[in-house]
Formats: sequence, C-alpha cells, structure tokens
Amino acid sequence: MSSPSTDTTLNVPVLLASLGILFLVSKLWRTHLEMAKLDGIPTVGPSGLLSSSFSRMRYVKHARELVKVGYEKYHGRAFKIRIPNRWAVVATGPDLVNDIKKASDEYLSFDEAVNESIQIDYTLGKTHREHLYHVNVVRNALTRSLSTRYSDVRDEIITAFSEEIPVTDDWTSINAYDIILRIVCRTTNRLFVGLPLCRDPDWIDLNIQFTVRVFSRAAIINLFPDILKPIVGNLLSPKETVTRRAHRHIGHIIQDRLDKQDQYGRDWEDKPNDLVSWLLDENPGGKYRTTEDIAMRLVNINMAAIHTTSFASVLYYLAVQPDSVIKALRDEIVAVVEEHGWNKVSMGYLRKIDSFMKEVVRMVGLSELTSERKVMKDFTFSDGTRLPAGSFVSIPVWAMHHDERHYEDPNEFKPFRFSDMRVIEEKGSIKHQMITPNSDYFFFGTGRHACPGRFFAVNELKTLLAHTLLTYDVKLEGFSKEVPEPTFFSGAVIPNQKTKVLFRKRMN
Repeated sequence: MSSPSTDTTLNVPVLLASLGILFLVSKLWRTHLEMAKLDGIPTVGPSGLLSSSFSRMRYVKHARELVKVGYEKYHGRAFKIRIPNRWAVVATGPDLVNDIKKASDEYLSFDEAVNESIQIDYTLGKTHREHLYHVNVVRNALTRSLSTRYSDVRDEIITAFSEEIPVTDDWTSINAYDIILRIVCRTTNRLFVGLPLCRDPDWIDLNIQFTVRVFSRAAIINLFPDILKPIVGNLLSPKETVTRRAHRHIGHIIQDRLDKQDQYGRDWEDKPNDLVSWLLDENPGGKYRTTEDIAMRLVNINMAAIHTTSFASVLYYLAVQPDSVIKALRDEIVAVVEEHGWNKVSMGYLRKIDSFMKEVVRMVGLSELTSERKVMKDFTFSDGTRLPAGSFVSIPVWAMHHDERHYEDPNEFKPFRFSDMRVIEEKGSIKHQMITPNSDYFFFGTGRHACPGRFFAVNELKTLLAHTLLTYDVKLEGFSKEVPEPTFFSGAVIPNQKTKVLFRKRMN
C-alpha cells in the first residue's frame, strides 16, 4: 500500500501533463476563434488551425519577408498574418492607413494595444495602465525644457565619449552597440536625473537591461491564455526586482522632492529642472504619489528613450560613407555652429544631418509593423473591410518605407534625400523633417499617438552625430563598405550587436 506522500509524488507528472494538454487545447481553441472572426481577410501563409503554427514559427526570423509578400500582393487592402501569439491584421495603402490615423480610441486603441503587447500589468504595474500622466510629462515638460537643458545634454555627450572612446591618433576598435547604449543612457539621464546618478554604472545597467526583461517576459506571458496570465505574469514579473533596485538609487531623491513639495508647494528655490520634478508637477496624487510608482515611471521613460534612439544604426551608416558625404556633413555643422552656437535652435538648421539620420531609420527601422491598435468595437475600413472587436491592426512600416510609390530608388541609401526635398519644397519643408510623421514616413508612429519624445530623441541624435563627426574619423573594422545586417526577431529590428567600429582622432 502506498503512503500518502508517495501518491502525491506519483501524481505530479499526471498533473503537469494535464496542464500541458489544457494549455494546448485552449491555445488551439483560441486560434480557431480568431481565425473564424477574421475569415473575410486574406491570409499570408497557411491559414489552417495547425498549419498556421508553421507561419508563427517562421515569423520569428522571417517577419520582413512575410510582411513584404502580403504588402505587395494585397496593396491597398488589409491582410492577416500569423505572429507568435495571435493573428495580426496589416493595413496597406493610403486610404486604410488614413482610416487608422483618424479613428478614435473608442474604436482603435493604441494604449490597449501597448498594454497587451508588453503585458503592462505584470511588467510595469497596473498604475501604468490606469493613468498615463507620464506621457503628458514627456510631451510637454520634457519638450519645453530642451532649450534650457541643452548645454547639459551636450556636456554629457562630450564627457561620455571622452571616457568611453578616448581620442587617439591610432585606430581604436570598439564594440559599438554596447558602448553607444551606455553613452545614450548617460546622456538621456543627464536630463532625466542629473549628476552624479546619470553616470552610476548600476543605474546605467538597470535602464539598459530593463527593456530586455520587459519584452522577453511579456513574450512568454502572451503565449498563455487569458485565464492563466495572472499566474504566469506574477511569476515572471520583473517589476518588484526592478522597483527595489531603482529605489536604492532614486528613492531618497524622490522622497526629498515629495517632502519639499509638501512643505513649499509646487515651486521652491533651486528646485531641479529634471524629470523627477516634472513627474511630481503632473502627478495626480493618491496611489500614484509614491516613490515606487515615480521610480518605475522613470525607468519606463528611460526604456522608451534609450532603445529607440537608433544611434548605433546611424553610426554604422556613417562609417561606410565616402569622404564627400562626410565633408558635406562636417561643413554644415561648422557653418551652423559658427553662426548660431551650440543650442537647440542651431540643431534645427542642421538639415543635412537631419536628412542623413532620417534616411538611416527609413532604411533600417525599428520593426516591421508599427502603429498597432487594438480594435475595441467592430470597425469598418473605408473599403468595407470589417475588423471584429478584440483583433489587432498595424501598419507595415518597413515595406512602406521601401515602396517606390513613396520613394524614388527606395532600396538605395541617399544621405541627402530629405534635405534635397526640403530645398525643392521650401514651403512644405517641415514635412520632410525627421520629427514629422506623415503619410509615407512612420518611424515615430502616426496621428495623435505619434511618439511624444521624438523632439528630444531627434535633438539628442543630432548632437551625438555632430560631436562624432567633429571629433573622430570612423570606419568599420576591416574597412568594410557594407553596412552590417541587423538582427531580426519576431518583427523587431535590432542593430547588429557584434559589429566593431574603428575610431581615431579626426585628421582633416
């Protein structure tokens, strides 16, 4: 006769097998329901209940090819494609894209799409879903403060480069991706939290690694049916660990600001002009007015700012340019700085620099799909295509950026493509700036949900590129003239992390 403990032990494999079967059955049933609702929308790849699983696996490494097939075959219409955790509807052509841009949040919700994509309740915390006041901080206070804090940003760029990439007469090889992330993180946090924290190695590591944790954990959580997500989400959530680590660095600073605000009100003498203050000024109070919540919003904003800057890709393209392009960029910087100095206003005059950066992100991008929306109520496109509530729709950004209907010679890198357009269309020159989303350029999203931090990102990028050009000569290791291929993973486009870039003191 078996003991009670033996019986329990023997039942564990059965329990695990049962859970596995339950997971598989629920996954197949959910897939079946999704397919039935989207039956009227054409499919790229197999559409069968089991066969579509092969498309899901293929999407992980070949998203660009699959989306491109759909874009070319169904241009002007919507198609669906199987991504790892669900079906995604992809809208193509100016009419459908404009429908998304104009749709209200009541029908197509950007926030709910983000919430589900990165499982905010578990990765960042429910308060980040319930109240997005930090977005207004980025859109308003951060943008307004660029002029007054520009000198600090530039000072940190100069200092970070000198420490990370010493200026020498000989070529020095560096792992560009890692060092660029550290420089960008330091520069961003000089504005966000100031000295000395912006240079703290652990604070830098925390903010760089947090994105990896959020997206990797969210990807796993999204594989499970809704009924199991609370269990899996709470087990995998990085929130508590990150909050404790961030609190060690910034908690006492936030508490001091809270105490001063309680004592003196919104303004007091020598109040720092940084992200902590801006968050407190906008803070709605109650459960949101805690050191933990504010610390997590700092880390959240860092996540968006650091990993969307794309300076590694800009650097790779810079390293393969002919001398004529380098000279044109340097001449523009020198002329502008001599007339206007180093400030936010002068960055606006760097048209060739702006064009170069915009052309890089047009060529590379951050993802295959962008501007994702969750359908909250049944939505009908202008061509009659119906999207059922609960589905997701997005725009094929890379395919659009490489469409000859939008760009002449779309697969050719033309560093001054957009500055030349601004010369030709002087009255409409704002349209071709990097910060301006329009009908054929979606790096920063579209409509009222366009990236609120794009003004800071572009000015930071310009200053990073200008400093690099005036201080260094750069080449790819081996003096290669081929831009290194990025890494593609489940629709994301990640700059090559192994590329070595050679730096030396500028010689001419």
